[in-house]
Amino acid sequence: MKYVGLYTQVRRNNRLTVFLLLMFPVIILITVWVFLLLVNYFGNGYYNEYGEFVNQVSMSDVNYYFLQALPWVVGGVGVWFLFAYFNNTAMIKSATGARPLERRENPRVYNIVENLCMTCGMNMPKVNIIDDPMLNAFASGIDEKSYTVTVTTGLLDTLDDRELAGVIGHELTHIRNRDTRLLVVSIVFVGIISTIMSMTVNFIDVIMRTGGASRRSNDDKGGGISIIVALIIALVCSAIAYFFTSITRFAISRRREYMADAGGAELCGDPRALASALRKISEMTGLQQVKRDDIAQLFIARPQALNGKRTNFLSSLFATHPDINKRIEILEQF
Repeated sequence: MKYVGLYTQVRRNNRLTVFLLLMFPVIILITVWVFLLLVNYFGNGYYNEYGEFVNQVSMSDVNYYFLQALPWVVGGVGVWFLFAYFNNTAMIKSATGARPLERRENPRVYNIVENLCMTCGMNMPKVNIIDDPMLNAFASGIDEKSYTVTVTTGLLDTLDDRELAGVIGHELTHIRNRDTRLLVVSIVFVGIISTIMSMTVNFIDVIMRTGGASRRSNDDKGGGISIIVALIIALVCSAIAYFFTSITRFAISRRREYMADAGGAELCGDPRALASALRKISEMTGLQQVKRDDIAQLFIARPQALNGKRTNFLSSLFATHPDINKRIEILEQF
């Protein structure tokens, strides 16, 4: 099974990373502008002589307040992103329960990683382990200092050397392709959006409760409009957040798994060994403690805890993991 286009894939992922870094602030700023527009739209309305509500929008006011908010939004998002980006290792460890694996604990896996790294001429990454009897693995990191291959105890206990080499080759290919850095960018972005959405939902809850209590007052109309504004803002934020999440997942799409399968198969020299490993993994993906979709993107197979989670059509369309049976079928053709 020939794996070609390594440098092409690296350049593609580097360009995509830059695109995401630029696109995310743009989407945040658009959301802020829409927020100010909606506030202005409803805040400047009045009732005419026929009792009809007439809206007036002052674009000069919208743009003025947008320019005033611009440095605060860019600065806040930038600081938030940098903090999360450079603390991704701790975040992933906390979400997965991974810990460093010492060579003396399992020299077998270290020997396999070292041999594969020497074969492809790359520096050896760190090796972490998750104490879980199920079978799964992932690669992570943004640079040479943080690149890591993580495996479960179940994977080490169940797979033979050939199969384990195929899985590790797959994860090393993710590192070589710079998939891991792209995934970290995606995880940080999704985390920021999720937090913003959570804050918005809490804000709406407060508005609904306080608005409901004031409906008996003479400000019924104003309270109703405030609730409507909050709901519209929440809808816009949710729509933009979901759109961005979908684009991110599309960017880190099925193709990267197929590319990593091809690279891992060539690296270990045995496509059928990787196919055999995937078949075993598909039956015991495990990792019940992994509840987050963004972290699930990292794994060679979607954690079992999320397999039964309901998804709508769009999230299925932009799923980051291709069907594992299809991956096995392709590998067994060679």
